[in-house]
Amino acid sequence: MSEKKSASLYEDKQDHIPEWKTPQIEWFENVYSGREYTIEFTIPEFTAVCPKTGLPDFGQIFIEYSPREKCLELKSLKEYFLAFRNVGIFHENVVNKVLEDLVAAVDPYSLKVVGDYNVRGGVKTVVRREYRDK
Repeated sequence: MSEKKSASLYEDKQDHIPEWKTPQIEWFENVYSGREYTIEFTIPEFTAVCPKTGLPDFGQIFIEYSPREKCLELKSLKEYFLAFRNVGIFHENVVNKVLEDLVAAVDPYSLKVVGDYNVRGGVKTVVRREYRDK
């Protein structure tokens, strides 16, 4: 019987992220539902924590979405992003978690999230994920 060898010391250390309970994202009624338009947000001072070093990671999060019946409410969105400030989380997991939480909150026609992180250790990271209603 062969033992499974982990390629990473982080295996199973981020498994909780999809179920992590973040602050509720509030919304308001889209009085222009049925009309196609786009809303963009930039969070220029996003901060989370490197799960290996415990040091802060800095970057920008860009959100672009086409609302259906609901629009994201900004104050709750700010509080949502503040919740990441002290969380040890990989860049990739931030983008995936944000996209899934926002889609669950407002059920848009489409939504894109881009995490554009500051250089760390000589490496620049940009993570993108898009959702389109089928």
